[in-house]
Amino acid sequence: MALDGLTHLNERGEAHMVDVSQKKETERVASAEARVVMKLETLQAITQGSIPKGDVFATARVAGIMAAKKTSELIPLCHPLMLTRAEVECAPFSEEDGTCGVHVTTTIGLNGKTGVEMEALTAASVAALTIYDMCKAIDRGMQVEAVRVTHKEGGKSGTWDRIEDDLVPTLPQGTVRAVCISKRKGTRKQPVEGTVSVKPDWGIEEDAHAGDWHRQVSLLAWESIVRAQEMGLDVKEGDFAENVTTEGLDLLTLPMGTQVRIGEDVLLELTQVGKVCHTRCAIYHLAGDCIFPREGIFFAVLKGGKIKAGDPVRVVKMGDGFSSHTPEEALEEMVEYGEGDTCATAASALEKLSALESDLKE
Repeated sequence: MALDGLTHLNERGEAHMVDVSQKKETERVASAEARVVMKLETLQAITQGSIPKGDVFATARVAGIMAAKKTSELIPLCHPLMLTRAEVECAPFSEEDGTCGVHVTTTIGLNGKTGVEMEALTAASVAALTIYDMCKAIDRGMQVEAVRVTHKEGGKSGTWDRIEDDLVPTLPQGTVRAVCISKRKGTRKQPVEGTVSVKPDWGIEEDAHAGDWHRQVSLLAWESIVRAQEMGLDVKEGDFAENVTTEGLDLLTLPMGTQVRIGEDVLLELTQVGKVCHTRCAIYHLAGDCIFPREGIFFAVLKGGKIKAGDPVRVVKMGDGFSSHTPEEALEEMVEYGEGDTCATAASALEKLSALESDLKE
């Protein structure tokens, strides 16, 4: 018998590799996570693709997968395994106290006689170390921390999940209810079936609002449309000219600079809350009112891809009330003509911009 139930120790307390020849082959999966805490400027450089060494997330993913396959060469008593699944994901995170960085998650699987927790942990560790290596030139104070198993299944012990969820706070998230486009500005947009393409620094292909400016993609909450319906307006998705109708996400609580991921690839940054309507457009006359100046929000596209109805909408970084993509004249217009909270939001952003310009002059 192994000493005190530790299978890697024999009766004399000596380390040895466990004999698994009599175990049954089962489907086994394990997941792990780690995080790299860093300066906000470092995280922004990663998400904007300006790290000199290249694409940090792509490199870290490959490194993590390679490490999972090499685990038995790194950890002395691990068995060489024929893995059938190796997934590594990297995502930005931001906490209310200002802590931010990259959250690494891994999932490893096989059909075999022993578990893959060590492979999942090794993948998470090496992916995190790769992030540090690629960014250390601009931030040597980064910390790799909280490397741990979060899930395992298969084998005699069955399924296990980590219960507490306090490592990375849950940021707001929702769902895409509809993706809408129009050929002309100032008109209702029509929901699109299937996927649509979103171009970086431009917007949704074939949509009138796409272009080289800060309001490339617009979002409006379904909950806002429902309130309009309850007021007697005959409206649905796209009728207020929003590109993306979301559900389950309180858009009006998001500060400028917040970054949102739609689906797997598209990354947006919030550049304006509300807008100024100097004239009554066709939407106002058709619907009887237009809630978008008060409750719609606009984004610049940081990373393109495909989106469709049903995709998740996840906040990956909470903003600080300012976006470098928003021109000063747009903020000034909102301060002068904006409605309700949109005016205050723009005024706060103008103050941040003024302070930034002063710092640069000094």
